[in-house]
Amino acid sequence: MSQATEPTKPDDRDHVAASPPPVDPARRMRFLNIIAWVAVVDVLLLFPLIWASRWVAHNEEVVAILGPVHGFLFIALIGLCAYGSIQRWWGWWFPVLVVVTLGPIGSLVGDWIIRRQIKAEAGHTA
Repeated sequence: MSQATEPTKPDDRDHVAASPPPVDPARRMRFLNIIAWVAVVDVLLLFPLIWASRWVAHNEEVVAILGPVHGFLFIALIGLCAYGSIQRWWGWWFPVLVVVTLGPIGSLVGDWIIRRQIKAEAGHTA
């Protein structure tokens, strides 16, 4: 039989590529620290942004600066959480939670849940 007509055989390398990568708890924690810092900065910027909004102080100059910064940090939070989901460090519920709660609150709640899971996993392996 020639190679062209030979039936395909499953390759062990394909199976290894399809399996989830090993999870390094320290790396996940460092990544969660980055997400937490971005979320804290974002929520701290949100308070003066709300104050400067047209409903409170109507300060267009402050809104013009803080609005895009808050938007960028919101997109960054979604991207960071999605990256962790792609790496299979956590489920897709995390970036969805960030989108549904509009940013920092959802990422801080998800961060808290995942940290508890990592600590529970570490307790089971010890």
